[in-house]
This record gives sequence, structure tokens and C-alpha cells, in this order.
Amino acid sequence: MIQEIKIKNFLSFKDEVTFSFEATKDKFAEEYQVVEVVPGVRLLRFAMVYGANASGKTNLLKAFEFLRAFWRKQASNVEERTGVIPFLFDRATPTEPSRFELVFYVGGIKHHYLLELDENQVSLEKLCYYKSVQPTMLFVRTFKDGKSDITYNPSVIKLSMTEKEKISLECLKNMSFFAALGKVNVNLPDLYAVRQWMISHFEKMIDPTLSLTESAEAQLSKDDALRNYLVNYFKNADFDISDIKTQAYDIPAADFPFKIITSAQVTIKSYQTYFEHLVKNEQEDEKYELHISLESYGTRRIFGLATAIYNIQKKNGFLLVDEIEASLHPKFLEKLLFEYFKNKSRSQMLVTIHDDSLLDLVDDLVRKDSIWFTEKKASGTSDLYRLTDFRGLNRLSSIRSAYRLGRFGATMK
Repeated sequence: MIQEIKIKNFLSFKDEVTFSFEATKDKFAEEYQVVEVVPGVRLLRFAMVYGANASGKTNLLKAFEFLRAFWRKQASNVEERTGVIPFLFDRATPTEPSRFELVFYVGGIKHHYLLELDENQVSLEKLCYYKSVQPTMLFVRTFKDGKSDITYNPSVIKLSMTEKEKISLECLKNMSFFAALGKVNVNLPDLYAVRQWMISHFEKMIDPTLSLTESAEAQLSKDDALRNYLVNYFKNADFDISDIKTQAYDIPAADFPFKIITSAQVTIKSYQTYFEHLVKNEQEDEKYELHISLESYGTRRIFGLATAIYNIQKKNGFLLVDEIEASLHPKFLEKLLFEYFKNKSRSQMLVTIHDDSLLDLVDDLVRKDSIWFTEKKASGTSDLYRLTDFRGLNRLSSIRSAYRLGRFGATMK
């Protein structure tokens, strides 16, 4: 699970900001929304970020998304850009490195990861873990004489000179150590455990324009447990949907002239999905099937979001959703979160949101410490802070009204 991230000189975050999933002493929904990963460390399963347009909400999610992609990216040559974007509204920062620090737990062990890089190369990459109170360095990577220089902790990492050279050759200056590790076969169980966590834990960020329908259909066609989960969700959310059926078909690749295919592909999977609706007529209840293309966009979005949430709960993953309320009625959003909370797991979600109706559900559905704000300064840089940074919250009659009146900032001027 993720404990915190620190970001500096990335997109609108010029100065260092810290986002944390660490829970306060508040005991509301402790059993369902908080996980004690090790004694004394309690982490939230959910957090949401409010703020005006262009205040930096999405950029917080993009910091996690950048790391997810960078850990996987295997550069083909040293001329490729790293993909990092520094703060651009300043004369100095475009030539300075961006910095990310991530604290996370793998198998109950705390890890601290540090990455500094610019658009051309990684200048520093480091990983420590905590098997005691003091950190133990696993490796540190710097940039010397035009190439990566990797130093390992000999008391933990046992590698021959040949194995070290293999990793160094694969670790180009513009890619992550963990991407290079995926290209070699050496005995590094501690590091491979972290790489596996990085690869499997992080789901691709969901933004309002991303269609989730086809991937959900593909999974549904071979996963009966998902079908049962979705049907129960729609029933609990007061839809009249009583069943969902998906059939997979092989279509000749030549029939998809605008779809990206490989030369070896002869067929492409296509799916036909129908939602069964239970209709109460005057005489009796009747069932009718409706093709997914005829369902509302909101229904299709819930279909995709619920599938994504099912997946992270199943593997204790991490999901980013930008503008989670897009095309959803506030009550359906409440249902979506309620269904997520009631299924215990070590999964985590971080979302951005404009709909302030959830602020009326503080201590009924959401915790105070799960609410964050972003605010854009006159200099163009984003500030990031938590609702619980403010005093006197328990004396407020309405968190939502206080937010609308500018009590917490993060609103339109």
C-alpha cells in the first residue's frame, strides 16, 4: 500500500508538496476505510481532491501515472526523452530535475523510493527498505561520465561483476532501474518483489474521456465472478438491470482497417453485450434485453468503473480516477463508493472531483482525512493541503457550506 508521495518541479508543482494516505486518529469507518499495514501505521483506502479548474488536481494524479509508466518504459536508445515535464512558468525550473519520493509497503515491509530526472536522463534513483527502525539502502544510482553508475548494498544484494554489468548495460540513462531489471535474469528477490509490486499494483489512470467499455466486456466474457459482482452492484444501486450477458466473437482483422493490428493478427476479438432489464408492467414483471450501445453513457461508465474497482479489490491494487463524478448522478456516485468501502481489501483509490455534495456526507460516508484540496497561486504553482489541516472542523454545521464560502480556499475566485 502507498503511504505518501512527495513531488517537486513537476507540472504545476514547483515547490515540494506532500500527499499522504496516512490516517488520522479519527475512528469513523475504521473497519472499512483504514488498513493497519503494520502496528501503528494506519493507511486510508480512499482519498479525493477538490479544487478549481486548472488548480493542479489532475497533476497530482499525473505524478503517480508518470511513475507507473516510467517504471515500465524500456527505452530503445539514449536519445529518447524520459517524458517528465517540469514546472514551466519560471526561468530556472525547466533546466532543473523533477523529484519524486514514494513511501510504500510491500509484504508488510516499508520502502522509500527516490527519483530525480530531467527530460534527458535520470540523475538519481535510490531504494531503501525498513526491516528495523533504521533504513537499509538497497541500491543507489547516479549519473557519472555520461552513463548510469549503480551501487548496491553488499550486505543485502549479492551480485557477481558479470551480473552487475548486465544490469548496467540495460539501464540506459533515460530509463528506470526497474525497467532495466525486467530485461535481465538475476537473483534479486527483494528488488524483483518491488518491481512486481510496481507493475501489478498500479492501474492506468482513468480520465473522463477514457472508454472502459471494451476492456470490461473482454473481462466479463470469461469472468463469471465479475458478472455476479456487476449484477449485484446494479441491483444494489437501484437499477432495473437483472443480468448482463457478453459473447466474444472472432472478426477478420481486415474488417478493422482503422484499428492498430500486427501483421500476424488474422482475427480480432469483438464483443456483444446485452443488459437484461426487469420491467414491471401492469400484468406481470417482464424481462427485456438491451444492447450496451443503447444504454446511457452513465450506465456504460458505471459498468467500466465498477469493473476497474472490482479489479483493484481483487489484487489489492491502486486506482486513479480523474473527475470520478463525470456522467454520474450524485446518488450513483455515493453508491459506487459505498460498494467499494463495504468490500474490505488493501486496495486504494485516489480521485479528483468537482461535485461538492459528498462534503455533506463527511462522517456519514467519507472521512475528514480523506479530503484534499489544490489551489493555484498567482505564480502559477499549485499548493496541496488536507481538510484536517484546518482547526475547528467539528464546530462547523456544514463542511460543504464552509467550502462554498471559501473557508478552505480551493474554489474559483
